[in-house]
Order: sequence, then C-alpha cells, then structure tokens
Amino acid sequence: QVQLVESGGGLVQAGGSLRLSCAASGRSFSNYAMGWFRQAPGKEREFVAAINWSGGSTNYADSVKGRFTISRDNTKNTVILQMNGLKPQDTAVYYCAAALTRFSTVVASARYNSWGQGTQVTVSS
Repeated sequence: QVQLVESGGGLVQAGGSLRLSCAASGRSFSNYAMGWFRQAPGKEREFVAAINWSGGSTNYADSVKGRFTISRDNTKNTVILQMNGLKPQDTAVYYCAAALTRFSTVVASARYNSWGQGTQVTVSS
C-alpha cells in the first residue's frame, strides 16, 4: 500500500482558490488510481474527483465540475486538486485516496485501499 499525506488546505474567501497536494510514498505509484473525497461536519464523506493511473482520464462530482481540476505527476508521486471559484458549501475536510487499479478512474470510496489524514478547507462567505 501507499502512504498518503495531504497539504494545502486553509481558509479562503468565497470565489477564491486553493491547491491541495497529496504526496504518496511507496513503490509503484503509477499502479494506483487516485481520488479526492471530502466530508463536511454532520455529513457523509462524498466523492469529489478521480484520476486514472496515467492521468488520461478524470471524473468529477457534478457539484465541482468546471471549478476543480485533478491532475497527477507520476515522476513526483503527487496528485493535485486545483480548486477555483470556491463556495462556502465546499467547506470540508478533504481526503486523498489511492485505489490499486490501472483499469479506470474509481468513484466508489469502498474501492480505495489507502487514505490520507485529511486537510481542512474552509470557505468564508
């Protein structure tokens, strides 16, 4: 399994931007599809974005489509979530996750093998 560490969270005003990073340690990072999830207080964890092993395929939740962009750099074992046009409803703890598959993007949280500790994103109105 890979170990994941997120960074880049913080406090931002509505309309602003943040860039979340997820650093993976361990071998064969390119064997993993990667995803971002978030969990707001009192709510269930929800899917945000996913990217396949090569970066050639991505998937987004409807709520973030057109505002967020997921990318990866397999030479640096890193996944990025660029978040633009942030809204107060984007406030949550954001988690990076890894799924051992080269088949496709992965949306279902149950299919992910490894999770980071999370990073807080707070968007003020």
